[in-house]
Amino acid sequence: MSEVYAARRARLHDQCTAAGSAAALVSRPANVRYLCGAVPPGAVLLLGPVQDVLVATEVPSAPPLSAGPPRSDEPRLLVVPGADGDPAVAAADLAAADGAESLAVEEHDLTVARHRALDAAAPGVRLADLGRAVEQLRLIKDDEEISCMRIAGELADQALGELLESILVGRTERHLALELERRLVDHGADGPAFPTVVAAGPNAGRPGHLPTDRRVEEGDFLTISLGADYRGYRCQVGRTFVIGPSPADWQVELYDAVFAAQRAGREALLPGRAYRDVDRVTRQVLTAAGFGDGLEPCTGHGVGLEIDEDPRLTPSAMGKLDACVPVTVEPGVHLPGRGGVRIDDTLVVRPEADGGPELLTITTKELLAL
Repeated sequence: MSEVYAARRARLHDQCTAAGSAAALVSRPANVRYLCGAVPPGAVLLLGPVQDVLVATEVPSAPPLSAGPPRSDEPRLLVVPGADGDPAVAAADLAAADGAESLAVEEHDLTVARHRALDAAAPGVRLADLGRAVEQLRLIKDDEEISCMRIAGELADQALGELLESILVGRTERHLALELERRLVDHGADGPAFPTVVAAGPNAGRPGHLPTDRRVEEGDFLTISLGADYRGYRCQVGRTFVIGPSPADWQVELYDAVFAAQRAGREALLPGRAYRDVDRVTRQVLTAAGFGDGLEPCTGHGVGLEIDEDPRLTPSAMGKLDACVPVTVEPGVHLPGRGGVRIDDTLVVRPEADGGPELLTITTKELLAL
């Protein structure tokens, strides 16, 4: 993998040079991991005019770079004791010592105080904005990244499938969420990709719902959204079920509408399709079914080293899908006081010649009565 990381850093070097900066400081944790592999918390990467340096406050428990003699294209590791200051400040000082006239920084990741500290540490160096250059490099995933996400999807599906075989009535949302996260780890995940959502009854379908002590009852909609983190890569799945022998008519109507919208969104995931078009076709289905009021601002988003990354599938999003870009499609409708439906999948954009979008989460989307 060291060659992969080196190639990624080389692409970023080229972009910085073209923009007029001979040095760049990468501080966003996911971006540092993308360029170097697993690193200690708080580490930053300096792409310098003379050398690349990974600055950390502790020695990695496992080498983030390849074993054996150092390669000429590998960053040097510089350990700065935590009590002595900020790794980003130490990196800025090193850039100045190496003769950098400008330093591109991730302004969207830096606090005002940290930006000022960098400026003070290297007063002769002009700070420029690197923007979201690394995030743009991360958009298209390689085979190894998608393989990790595929495994993460399998782990999430497995944990969810096992839970559905247990008794649910009478158990609290919080209890079920904790059990799902335990099952993820038991099956080999590094942890949950995000706080697990379990929402029952009037809470079902509510976006970002935090599990409560509300107990699952007969007749409830039950919405579950979870994800697994596997080797840093994440995958998300969400489903809605009915508790009891059979769903009510209104539950079937609502579920069918959300399912049709989610299917339209999935089928639109083709290279060259505008982000906003994927959002539009999904919303059109729900609006035509009479559920257009109060729809969420985002139909889906990119996923990878972070559970919520570029691109965004929204009405105002600019840009078009590329092949090998993993995204979620997760429409939902919540009816206040009654509950609602959410269906989430993670897919990889593929051309029609390759079979179309690749589904990474395969738990059935049939409306199950549990």
